[in-house]
Amino acid sequence: MNVTKLKENRAAYLFLTTGCVCLLIGMGMGLFVALKFLFPLLGEYPLFSFGRIRQAHTNLVMFAFLLQVDIGIMLYIIPRLLHTKLFSEKLGVATWAVYNVAVGAGVIRILMGINQGIEYAEIAPPFNYMIVLAWVMLLVNIMATILRRTVRSFYVSVWYVVGALLWTAVVYITGSILTQYTTGLNQANLSWFYVHNAVGLVFTPCGLAAAYYLIPKVLNTPIYSHKLSLIGFWVIAFTYCWTGAHHMIHGPNSYWLETVAILFSWSLIIPVMAVVTNFLGTYATAPRATRFKTAESKLLFTGTIYYLLTCLQGPFQAIRTVNTVVSKTDWVVAHAHMALLGAFGLIAMAGAYYIIPRIVKRPLYSPRLANIHFWMTFVGLLTFMFPMYVSGPMQGLAWLNIERTFLEILAEQRWVWMIRMHSGALILLAQTLFFYNLWETLYGKSYFMKPIEEKVA
Repeated sequence: MNVTKLKENRAAYLFLTTGCVCLLIGMGMGLFVALKFLFPLLGEYPLFSFGRIRQAHTNLVMFAFLLQVDIGIMLYIIPRLLHTKLFSEKLGVATWAVYNVAVGAGVIRILMGINQGIEYAEIAPPFNYMIVLAWVMLLVNIMATILRRTVRSFYVSVWYVVGALLWTAVVYITGSILTQYTTGLNQANLSWFYVHNAVGLVFTPCGLAAAYYLIPKVLNTPIYSHKLSLIGFWVIAFTYCWTGAHHMIHGPNSYWLETVAILFSWSLIIPVMAVVTNFLGTYATAPRATRFKTAESKLLFTGTIYYLLTCLQGPFQAIRTVNTVVSKTDWVVAHAHMALLGAFGLIAMAGAYYIIPRIVKRPLYSPRLANIHFWMTFVGLLTFMFPMYVSGPMQGLAWLNIERTFLEILAEQRWVWMIRMHSGALILLAQTLFFYNLWETLYGKSYFMKPIEEKVA
């Protein structure tokens, strides 16, 4: 497949395929991090130190894979929902180039030991400013497409895309740039506003926009309730930004600020239940034969369940007595992976499976291989996360015992990290199959099969 021959969807294609390549690289670094827990002396060079590799892993998975695939999905679904061609494919390709230079160079500098020291905002100038520039270019392209639309009403995915474009701009600028002009407690508050809302106001609206488009398409069934979808969107819009301070419970910040964050954390159950009811209702009304027929439908269903579990854990963890036990433990690591990989990562993979074949007008190389990829990922995620959900409270309770030493507690966690390493290897192997399946779709035997297509209008 030659990308230069694509007259439409070239930008979406570039974002999607590059994101899938970065998934392999990012997860490879994640496996190296897991090995470092068991073999701390592995790679005794600054380049291979835990701090650098871990930061490179998180930035690659979050920005080079997940956000990049989400951008590709946006650029594909917006023209189809609005029955209007993308405002500018050339601007989209330029956005892809600027974004990938920024993230790629930023990660290289992290590996060189140059970073900002802010969680999830380690990419340092000038490359964080380039990411902002790329986001402005994307915003202009999509908003111009919306203004030129040929339909009057918005499907809910369009609302989530607009929300993601505006909220990401505010959240990323706050976390990556404004934190550098503050110190102490003010910097900490801005930092945790950014960290929490990177999930809540960046990856959540991107993921839900994709899921609201993909689930009805994959199941060939209308969304269960448009009214519920809008309730979910507007409650997220007004409540999510207030929850960041629940990461600083028992810290030096104001007690009232923690309480406000806890209350708003619990209020987020409302939009979560609206979204999950809508998705599961769509599955329930779909013909039984199509509910779990394809890998896409399985990935979307599992992503929905993980989204529910993640968002129920959040308010639970915000309770002060619970936070005392689970904060800073392996529980938080499992929670973060359930959100970004278990929920939104699986939705992004479903989007790649669904969209890439339709862009290049060639069917998926092997639906059977896609199903194997799903089951390996599913098993790998379960065995990766749930041992840490057990070990996390064990760590927290042991830390509260003043007679226990840190090294004693550390030694007791080795069995968890051994499972974590093997599970990570299984997940990486699954994503290798995912990449191979897409590669063969683009360049392999499926070229001789019947083409598929999904037109803008």
